[in-house]
Amino acid sequence: MKVKRKDEILRLLAENRMMKAGDLAEQFEVSMETIRRDLSELEELKLIRRVHGGAMLYTEYGIEPDYAFRTTENYNEKLQIGKKAAEMVKDGDSIIIDIGTTTLEFAKFLKGKKDLTVFTNSIKIAYELMSEKEISVILLGGKVRYGEGTTSGYWSEEMIDNFFADKLFLGVGAIMPEHGVMDYHIEETNLRRHFFKQAKQVIALADYSKFGIKALNHVCKSKELDYLITDEKADKKMLKDLREMGVKVIIT
Repeated sequence: MKVKRKDEILRLLAENRMMKAGDLAEQFEVSMETIRRDLSELEELKLIRRVHGGAMLYTEYGIEPDYAFRTTENYNEKLQIGKKAAEMVKDGDSIIIDIGTTTLEFAKFLKGKKDLTVFTNSIKIAYELMSEKEISVILLGGKVRYGEGTTSGYWSEEMIDNFFADKLFLGVGAIMPEHGVMDYHIEETNLRRHFFKQAKQVIALADYSKFGIKALNHVCKSKELDYLITDEKADKKMLKDLREMGVKVIIT
């Protein structure tokens, strides 16, 4: 039974990228102590890696979950991060909003702002804001990524190079203090580097599940971030390291 439960834990982690220990205990109808013991044994075998409140598969590079899963994963954390980030936007600002499920929640909180200019390569964010009379939305052109509703490539890069913005609100696929921000899609990663050049201030949005993961494409060094907005479940040691690198960390 114990071996079967461990196999099932590995299957769930492969499907969901990360699982909370409490959810595993509830699903298998066992105590938290039993689940912690299972996770410790799997970690010793280098099959998983423990993170705050749960575990994820032990892989050198993370795999991007599909969009449908990302929209519901850690939704409450993303909601609070988005709300806090919107407080940093002033009437009259020009901002770049990166793609992502957290940045989409952030965009929803911008409704009611005055004289705002938004540059984005997210069709979903542009759609969310298009009915706001006081918000001018500029959608960056380019190749549309299947299943994601995002654009990237030469046309997007050329467009953003012609504008300057007060703030960049950066989506985060993965982050480690020593490696910086990383992501999964090559063209989108390259576009983010153009975003950095055109924005005065960089504000990264990342829930706790993005910490301690490596993705294939490097976006920026940690010290290039001005702010990082995250939730209280984020790894405390990593947050301390980021602060020491000069990043202003805001916890919702």
